[in-house]
Amino acid sequence: MAQALPISFEFFPPKTPEGAVKLRAVRQQLYARRPEFCSVTYGAGGSTQEGTFATVAEILAEGVPAAAHFSCIGATRASVREQLRQLQGMGVRRLVALRGDLPSGYGSGGEFQYASDLVAFIRAEFGGAFQIEVAAYPEVHPQARSPQADLQALLAKVRAGADSAITQYFFNSDAYFRFVDEAQALGIEIPIVPGIMPITNSGQLLRFSDACGAEVPRWIRLRLLGYGDDVASIQAFGREVVGDLCEQLQRAGVPGLHFYTMNQSAPTLALCARLRQ
Repeated sequence: MAQALPISFEFFPPKTPEGAVKLRAVRQQLYARRPEFCSVTYGAGGSTQEGTFATVAEILAEGVPAAAHFSCIGATRASVREQLRQLQGMGVRRLVALRGDLPSGYGSGGEFQYASDLVAFIRAEFGGAFQIEVAAYPEVHPQARSPQADLQALLAKVRAGADSAITQYFFNSDAYFRFVDEAQALGIEIPIVPGIMPITNSGQLLRFSDACGAEVPRWIRLRLLGYGDDVASIQAFGREVVGDLCEQLQRAGVPGLHFYTMNQSAPTLALCARLRQ
């Protein structure tokens, strides 16, 4: 049997009291899988900072390591320093360091241009206080000038002090394996953990994928569209496709799996059960 993998789960801050109650139940169900950590996303320009920090605090209080997503676009060094001190005081020991997106209608500005600038700042200000995760893009960041430039951006984050990387989700394992090979050829030795997106809603998935540059292979896209509003068939197909992908990655000995849960437990639990996690 394949070795069990370290796994982690990602959540987004709930927007309503009802969403917060639901997420607490979801987390308890997923904690049974003993995640290495749970991460909480951070809205454009830090727009969900209060919700992010509150959710991180709840996870820590539940006895599970929590990673706060932290973006730097539009921020000042003073504001970032203060926010990181707050997280450190809360007991956060892991960050997902991102450039991030500016809120709609917001001009340029801020004292950080790239995620590598943020990583370097964290290391200079806080030393080894935080385990720093960064983002990686097996199918190339949508704003990158070229695949080579995208790899150089990852290399810059590693040289600045990143400990490991989590990828954008993908459905083609060859894209991930090629990306890792090319990264290692540049001397990038940190773990590159695949990000896994369960398929539960075809319209939402296709819109999100088109926006963030994640490739949905044509055969998957057409099958999803062919199911129309048949949610049960979409979800059964999704479990099969993503389950196969996870098994390929598990057999290849990837350093872990990071599940984008979309604040739901059942799809991720089904995948973990298939992997005997």
